[in-house]
Parts: sequence; structure tokens; C-alpha cells
Amino acid sequence: MLLYHGSNMIIDKPRLIGQTRGLDFGAGFYLTSSAAQAEHFSEIVCKRRGDGTPTVSIYTFDEVGAQKHLSVRRFDRADADWLHFVIENRLQTYRGPAYDLVIGAVANDNVMPTLQALLGGFLTEEAALVALKTKKLVDQYCFRSEQALALLSYQENKQWEAN
Repeated sequence: MLLYHGSNMIIDKPRLIGQTRGLDFGAGFYLTSSAAQAEHFSEIVCKRRGDGTPTVSIYTFDEVGAQKHLSVRRFDRADADWLHFVIENRLQTYRGPAYDLVIGAVANDNVMPTLQALLGGFLTEEAALVALKTKKLVDQYCFRSEQALALLSYQENKQWEAN
């Protein structure tokens, strides 16, 4: 399977970096199966940092090896379990099991207003879950251990001029 990582530079040797802010699935190396999502994110990274070139690094991923050798948490949909996991990770309060790999929907720009309304007390959990069902959700893969990163193999990259 191919996975894509959007950045402002080529990432041919993925590595784990400590968490400096709350992320959906905690600290790790994030990828997606959507080339379009990775392209969009690379543009965002370049604008945020004011540096670099929009770049999508492309990897093959050993799914069979992951299922055999890793602790994997997969969220098949944006349900209450996914919502709690994302909120706890974004608030940096997650204290559950440590996973090598977490797979599920990304809380992207379309989803964040719903999460913020929930956290601000403007939506109930039930209303937030109903609202999430109307969103087009893209997947993300968070590689959280060296064992998980070992199942990625860099293939190539795509770069273009920033808009």
C-alpha cells in the first residue's frame, strides 16, 4: 500500500519527534492514503513555516507486517471512541495503552470547528457525533514507534512551487 506525507521538504528517512502540541493521535510520524490530503497539508506547512517547498514524500507500507508485529489501534469511523481518543490526545491527557500505529480519520479543517464547539461546551457529544457524520473524513496513519517506522519504505517525492 502507498502512503503519503505532506511537508515543506523531502522526508526520505522518517523519524519520531517529540510532541510539541496536541495532535489527533499523539506524537508520531503522520501519513495518509490520500495523495490530495498530503498535497493540501504540504501547502499548509509551507505557509505556517514561511519556508521550504511543498513536498509529498511517498512510501510503501507493509500492512501484513504491521498486523503481525505491532500494537495497532484502528478507528473504522469517527465514533465516540475516536472522538474521545482525539480529544485526549489533543489536550495531551491520554493515559491509555501505547500503540505502535494508530489509524483513523483526521480531524482536519472540516472537523476542527465541531471539536472546538464540543470542547467549548456549545455542542453535546451526541450532537458532535451527528455533525461528524456529515463531514468527508480523510484517513491518517500515525506511526508511533521505531518498529512501526521500519515497515515504511521511501519510494519517491513530488515537489511543486507554492501557491
